[in-house]
Amino acid sequence: MALGETEIPTLATWAGGPERFRALFEAFYAAVPNDPVLAPVFAGMNPRHAEHVAAFVTEVFGGPQAYSEASGGHASMIGHHLGRHLTEQQRRAWVSLMLDTADAVGLPADPEFRAAFVGYLEWGTRLAVINSAPGVEAPVDDPPMPVWGWGPPGGPWQG
Repeated sequence: MALGETEIPTLATWAGGPERFRALFEAFYAAVPNDPVLAPVFAGMNPRHAEHVAAFVTEVFGGPQAYSEASGGHASMIGHHLGRHLTEQQRRAWVSLMLDTADAVGLPADPEFRAAFVGYLEWGTRLAVINSAPGVEAPVDDPPMPVWGWGPPGGPWQG
């Protein structure tokens, strides 16, 4: 690093770390039963579901590798979507509720973070729909965990 440069934090650090993502997903999944489109998708949800998804997203955003260590990495997440037959309407409802929840829990609202966050939500939910389609089989290899960074805007908002 050159003199005068500062280290760019990961998205996970910028957002507030694992605790902030746990709060985000706990609030999100607490709201899911009240959403007519999403409630049926998550009926009978594992009580630790929010914790698992929070660990996954935290890891993708450059945080600790807790999800991979406990749950087996990206192949495991893909496996949770197999055969679920998710629809575009459900995907959009998930993204919409997630954005509302991000605002409610105070996730950073700066343009750079939100661009990266929304980009990941779009990418991840579209991948979930693809992986949930009829006939999709579990990966036979060990696909790498996605790694999400700041993307085209550059780094954190400097005001």
